[in-house]
Amino acid sequence: MQVHTGQPQGWLQYAIPTAIFLLVFALRARRLTQIRPLRIERLWIFPTIYLVVCAWMLVQFPPTPAGWGLCAIGLAVGAALGWQRGKTMRITVDPETHQLNQKASLAGIAFLFAIVGLRVAARAGSSALHLNVAMLTDILVVLALGLFAVQRVEMYLRAKRLLDEARAARA
Repeated sequence: MQVHTGQPQGWLQYAIPTAIFLLVFALRARRLTQIRPLRIERLWIFPTIYLVVCAWMLVQFPPTPAGWGLCAIGLAVGAALGWQRGKTMRITVDPETHQLNQKASLAGIAFLFAIVGLRVAARAGSSALHLNVAMLTDILVVLALGLFAVQRVEMYLRAKRLLDEARAARA
């Protein structure tokens, strides 16, 4: 009798992580659509931490010269995507207290879902297309950096403008 101890069926290695992702995403999407306070003075924290992680990864495993160019393109694409995602965030100002609030829109959540889907497809297609997985990872890491940083820059600029308008209207 022969026992098969190799890799699980091909579809299982994609189905299980996909199911876990969809479950986590559904739970997260519910929380994202709730109104939460927005503290503009804290928007810089997450992108800064991610910048340190990104820099550490690129120093530990530096890309080739062509890889640096592709990383620059990835950063620019991430910045454009981040600006778009930042615009989908609903920001409101309480006219009395000037408290800023944020709420993710369903379009923003769908946008995030599409980005993750593209990332998964790119990683899955990298072996079929014989792409360098390390280079692809570097590109995706800097793309995420651009996305996180510029999303928060857009949110900061818009929140600051809304807050200034609310203060001017009250004065």
